[in-house]
Amino acid sequence: MSPLEFASGLALRHLNGAQVDALRDQYFKLRGRLAPVMKLVYGSFNTDELRSHLQQRVGDDFQILMVHSSVNHMKPMFTGTPLDMVRMLVDWCGPQRTLVMPAFYFGAPGFKGAADTFQHNPRFDLRRTPSQMGLATELFRRMPGVVISRHPVYRMAALGPLAQALTAGHEHASTPAGLGTPFEFMARHNARIVGIGKPMQVMTQAHHIEGAMGDTFPVPSTLQEPLPMTLVDRDQEIPFLLPRRSYQGRFNMWRLRQIMDRQTLQEWNFHHVPMFAARAGEVTQRLMDAARQGVTLYEPL
Repeated sequence: MSPLEFASGLALRHLNGAQVDALRDQYFKLRGRLAPVMKLVYGSFNTDELRSHLQQRVGDDFQILMVHSSVNHMKPMFTGTPLDMVRMLVDWCGPQRTLVMPAFYFGAPGFKGAADTFQHNPRFDLRRTPSQMGLATELFRRMPGVVISRHPVYRMAALGPLAQALTAGHEHASTPAGLGTPFEFMARHNARIVGIGKPMQVMTQAHHIEGAMGDTFPVPSTLQEPLPMTLVDRDQEIPFLLPRRSYQGRFNMWRLRQIMDRQTLQEWNFHHVPMFAARAGEVTQRLMDAARQGVTLYEPL
């Protein structure tokens, strides 16, 4: 674990949302002031060079490309824009493959997460509520032809031949990332998960087994009454029950490095920009095999 990863984990563990946001703003301001030095030390790269690197490192063997990204963490070494990167990813996938990005929403400022937000306002506009996963994901979500899944928290955006099938029925799933969700679909297909400017800590596929294993998942949990909501999709109003389950222990994504080897969980830096890659099916299978042995990503508080 790098010093930055360690500091980030401490901040998320001990600070509230407003404090984390303030600390993040200070961090990016510091990066801005150090931009000339960072470019001198680490060099720079444009969009074409990023694509060439990804194709060389990740390869082209995938039906689905699921991308977690942060252009802020790519700066100042990356000289392109968020839109440049999104267009490059769309072009890389082409018409025969499907590009997927998260368009998650974790609650409005001043509230304690999504559930608290929805208790005060139980209506969620799927089309008008922006993604909280970075500007690139919002630009992608708004592109012509992009399909979104109907979930108020783990909403997914997809473009390509499998987009409709991947996003369909998310609102009917009993868990946000388990059976009947885009995460199960990706686990059953040749889906490559890639992080650009993000460490593997953000890989949501790791939560798939919690819902997929159900009561056999070996971590005690508390189930609350689902929260009644209304999903708004253009002129449609869809009744929805938001499942609420909390697991005992602290979720520690870094434990994934003990469950997956370096071939199946690839991590590296490109011009000091963090990158990772894994296959969705392998993430699910390795975690499921470990869970059957009593090993999970949860650790005691």
